[in-house]
This record gives sequence, structure tokens and C-alpha cells, in this order.
Amino acid sequence: MISLEPVAEPGAPLARRNPVAKLAAALVFSVVMVATLDPVAPAIAIAVELALLPLFGIRYRVLARRALPLLVGGFGIVVTLVLFAADRSGRVLLDAGPLLVTSGVLVTALGLALRMFAVALPGIIVFATTDPTDLADALVQNAKAPARFAIGALAAFRLVPLLGQEWQMIEMARRARGVDAGRNPVARLRLFTSTAFALLVGAIRRGTRLAVAMDARGFDAGTPRTVARRQHFGTADGLLVAGAAVLAGAALAVSVALGTFRPLIG
Repeated sequence: MISLEPVAEPGAPLARRNPVAKLAAALVFSVVMVATLDPVAPAIAIAVELALLPLFGIRYRVLARRALPLLVGGFGIVVTLVLFAADRSGRVLLDAGPLLVTSGVLVTALGLALRMFAVALPGIIVFATTDPTDLADALVQNAKAPARFAIGALAAFRLVPLLGQEWQMIEMARRARGVDAGRNPVARLRLFTSTAFALLVGAIRRGTRLAVAMDARGFDAGTPRTVARRQHFGTADGLLVAGAAVLAGAALAVSVALGTFRPLIG
């Protein structure tokens, strides 16, 4: 079952920080990592993120479970580039008929996979340590985001777990009717596509009903809204954002010093 509730210890030093500060730090760290294609800077960034994980109050096993789709995606990137990359420069590492693996292809594949991890992990950490309601409140109070956007995002986050439950219900209903793909991969793909389409239709209908209900309750009114819980952005929150920028810049500096820096453009 999908869950977006925070899984970190609430008393952890960095878990207590303002949600907007954590989100801004994650964005700064991720944007800087996008600037390079080499594997050194993302590898350093991942090491820093994992080293700071206890300060967020997250266990490594919990992070591994939430980052499982990233592992699958990273493996897919490496395999796809190794098999189909056009540039085969560098030293030949494996030559087995149609399969030709060179050092250039491997470095590029590892660089892209590590960069995906370095960019995605901060977001996973932020949402694993932040209550969605606190995030919506902080977006309105500290980031001056429109209340309609913040409350709509909060509603979307709250509804995401229902998608996993609905997927299971659709599968159980079809299995009860005798609809089963068995071991046929083509039938599995066809059944997966039809289930995804049914889930999409249900999500659109629920979203439409929710939007009408929110408008009926005055969420789109132009009058100023009051807040029940204050979200304070203090010095420690600013230091978190600055620290993320410094660490990301340090990772790029090490990459440049080692001569492995490969800019995304140029």
C-alpha cells in the first residue's frame, strides 16, 4: 500500500526544519547535480545524502524500500545505454558479438544512473520527513503560494494512497470474474494497460468531484484565509538551504579538481 505519511523520527534535528526550507534545500541540491554528466559529482552527492540520513531520522532500510523504483530505473538506464548507445568510444571492456561494451559507454551510463539517484533522493527524504498538511501550510505562509494551489496539492497527496488501493481492488474484481493473464506476457501487458486506463478514469472522476466540492466550500473565495498552525522560517532553516548549496558546489568542485567534470551543455 502506498503511503505518503512521514516515516522519520519527529525529534530528529533536520526533520524538525521548516517544510519549505527542506524543499528548497532539496531543489538546490538537485538542480546543481543536473549540471554535470560525470559520475563523480553525483556519487559524492549520494554519499553526502546517505551520511546525513540519520539527522533526518530515517532508517536506511526504510529509505531503501521507498527508493526501490529508483533502483529499478537506474538498472534500466545502465542496461539500455550499454545495449543501444551510439557512442562506443573508449577502451573495449567486453566484445561478445553484437554486444560491445566500452569504458565511455559505461561511464556515461553510470553517470546518468547516479545523477538520477542524486536528484531524486533529496525529494524522497523531504517527503519522508514532512507531513503534507505542514507542507501546505508552509507553502502558503512562507513561500507565499496561492492557497488554492497549496490546498489542491495537499488534496492530491492525500488521494495518492487511494490509487494503490483501487489498483488492488480492480485486480481482485477481475480475478473474481476469471480474468487472469496467467504466464502469457502479452496478456499481462494487455491486462496492465486496461487496469491503468480504468485507474486513470477513476482518478479523473474523483478529481472532478473533489474540485467541485472544494469550490462549493469556498476554497476558491477571494477573501483572505486564516491559518490554524504557524510555520516559522528561522535561521536554522536558512542555514539548511545554504548548507545544501555549499555541499552541492563542493561536489562539483571535487569533480572539476579530478578532471572528470562533464558539463551538461557544452
